[in-house]
Amino acid sequence: MILELESLVSALSALEKSILTWNKLSRMPDLTTDDLQTIKSGVIQNFEVTYEQCWKFMKRWLEINVSPDIADGVPRRELFRISAENRLIDDVDLWMEFHKARNLTAHTYHAGNAEQAFRAAIMLPEEGLRLLERLRKGND
Repeated sequence: MILELESLVSALSALEKSILTWNKLSRMPDLTTDDLQTIKSGVIQNFEVTYEQCWKFMKRWLEINVSPDIADGVPRRELFRISAENRLIDDVDLWMEFHKARNLTAHTYHAGNAEQAFRAAIMLPEEGLRLLERLRKGND
C-alpha cells in the first residue's frame, strides 16, 4: 500500500508559512504584543497539526513496511525508537521534545508552555521535511 502524503506536505507547508510570517511581522515596530501573540499562536497551532501528522505517518509507514502490529499501543518514545531503527528519523530525543511540547499545548495554556511549543515549532520543519523525504523514498 502506498501512503498518501499530501496531508503531511500541506501541514509542513502551513507551518513553514506561519513561521515565515512570524519572522517578517515580528520585526514590524507598529505591531502590538497582542498582535505578535496572535501570530505566535498560529505558529503553535500549525506545529500541533504538523507534529500529529508526522508521528501518525511514522506509525503507518512502520505498519506497512515492517509489521502490521509493530506500533500498536506502544508509547511514543518506543514509536520514535522504532522509527529511528528504520531510518525514518535520526534523533529520538528531539522527537520526544516535540512530543512534550505538543502535550503542553494540549492540556493547558500557560505563557511558558506556549513559548516552549513555539521554540519546538521553529525546529519541526527541518525534521519534518527530512521525515517526508524518507517516507517518500520508502513509499513504493
